[in-house]
Amino acid sequence: MANNKGGSPGARSPLSLVVAMALCCFFYLLGAWQRSGYGKGDAIAAAINHQAACSDNPSSSSSTAAGLTFETHHGGASTNASSSSPAPPEIFPACAASLADHTPCHDQDRAMKFPRKNMVYRERHCPTAAAGDRRLRCLVPAPAGYVTPFPWPKSRDYVPFANAPYKSLTVEKAVQNWVQYEGAVFRFPGGGTQFPKGADEYIDRLATVVPFSSGHVRTVLDTGCGVASLGAYLDSRGVIAMSFAPRDSHEAQVQFALERGVPAFIGVLGSIKLPFPPRSFDMAHCSRCLIPWGANGGMYMMEIDRVLRPGGYWVLSGPPINWKANHKAWERTEADLAGEQQRIEEYAAVLCWEKVTEINEIGIWRKRSEPCPDRPAEARACDEANQDDVWYKNMEACITPPAGAGAGGELQPFPARLTAVPPRIMSGSVPGFTAESYEEENRQWERHVAAYKKVNYKLNTERYRNIMDMNAGVGGFAAAIFSPKAWVMNVVPAAAELSTLGVVYERGLIGMYHDWCEAFSTYPRTYDLIHGNGIFTLYKDRCKMEDILLEMDRILRPEGTVILRDDVEILLKVQRTVQGMRWKTLMANHEDSPHIREKVLYAVKRYWTAAGEDSEEQKNMDSSSEGKGSED
Repeated sequence: MANNKGGSPGARSPLSLVVAMALCCFFYLLGAWQRSGYGKGDAIAAAINHQAACSDNPSSSSSTAAGLTFETHHGGASTNASSSSPAPPEIFPACAASLADHTPCHDQDRAMKFPRKNMVYRERHCPTAAAGDRRLRCLVPAPAGYVTPFPWPKSRDYVPFANAPYKSLTVEKAVQNWVQYEGAVFRFPGGGTQFPKGADEYIDRLATVVPFSSGHVRTVLDTGCGVASLGAYLDSRGVIAMSFAPRDSHEAQVQFALERGVPAFIGVLGSIKLPFPPRSFDMAHCSRCLIPWGANGGMYMMEIDRVLRPGGYWVLSGPPINWKANHKAWERTEADLAGEQQRIEEYAAVLCWEKVTEINEIGIWRKRSEPCPDRPAEARACDEANQDDVWYKNMEACITPPAGAGAGGELQPFPARLTAVPPRIMSGSVPGFTAESYEEENRQWERHVAAYKKVNYKLNTERYRNIMDMNAGVGGFAAAIFSPKAWVMNVVPAAAELSTLGVVYERGLIGMYHDWCEAFSTYPRTYDLIHGNGIFTLYKDRCKMEDILLEMDRILRPEGTVILRDDVEILLKVQRTVQGMRWKTLMANHEDSPHIREKVLYAVKRYWTAAGEDSEEQKNMDSSSEGKGSED
């Protein structure tokens, strides 16, 4: 008791209390660091990962993961939900309502400054600082009254009028049965200029020659697609079409296609190569697409030959096929049409395409599977070096050499080719990939997608039709998430170390090359789900993170979902940035271990429209607490 110095029993000195508290704090922080393998932002990853695990069961009381809902629930009204998180460092304002359909690289005013020859003015011309163009630093709004598109397959036939409020095609193409305006919706009867009786009847005619049902024709390129009814109706036959058309006087062709849930992009056969590797498509199609096939030394037919697989088909429907019976209806002279068909036949012979048949106004050729022994001596071969390097490369009037010896063998019919080892992998054409490492890559993506579905079980449903993978690799994500209810635009960045898009096509999937420092060739609000694996690491020193995120916001539908895999430090910066873009986010650990630096960021874009920007109701909803459930 003497040593107590008059104090109460059990008393502690102030110094010992400070030391004890310091040790407690130290071991708490150490334990937290050990749980995730990374200190900064660890509480976010650990806590949200635990909450996300609680929603593994789809029958749980809500469709949310840590408050993040993947339902669409606005029902056409201007509902909105807002996070209660602190204000971000930068708030991105809404763009003007007049920019609701802004397509940065296909701007009409900028396009008119370029030459008309070879359709150069219809090609990509993106804003550049050198040209004095300024990139938008605002969020492109949805038009007033925007609603969630109908689920597939209803979306094939009906599009809400408010989502693409343009009636010009209903007038200009009225007799051709493209599209009809019926009050709150557009109806697409499946007609076309060359198939007024409907796309199904037209495809039945093609199927007498082209083996759609066997699975040997899986990927189709539809040039000058209109509203993409061919691709829309091929879907039910297990065939996927990549459709494109320019942004021209016929408003909203490609926009209508994507609203219907059909793969499409804004593009044209002009002076630049198509954004695909050689030997991508099983069939190419032109239905009165207005491309001068016999011009420029056969350059356009040679570009089709480049992307057409050996044994693939080329279908030309309309002028000049069967010109003798149709020249008066086409209001062209017999001599003009006869000369055009003769030039097409001559270039087809140079390319060693076999004329299979003519059915009324449809001509069908087949590209030879074997090398061409009797090609004319004057036919110029393209440079064999780096045939996959096509981004912004000029189109040439030359013939792409066939794949070299030992190219890996023939493709299996679909769907077997989806999981089989592709010829490019078997032949060793993709550095660093063997058959074994390729199969391990696919198993890894199956694990990743299984983990995604635990957080967002809507991935198993019709919720997502139009999906994009921003850094597709060999298509592992698309294969793991494959469903007849959805399709994936597999983008291989021009900055990627490996050119793997050819492998994607050999799997029976589709995609294209793109540089994410620029805008994508599509309209706003055309994708339901965007997936990005390491995309911000890839572009870390190439362009601004904010510009890529703003482009993602432009092409993502209201209430659309984003899934990003990347280093935790990068994702924390992304998470902070998108707080100013009306996104709600959730961070989760890597499914294999919390010690892995790679994390997963889930995000949902809130619903808002241009009309709601100035309304008091919208402002009130924008300041409300977390999102409502599906009962809303």
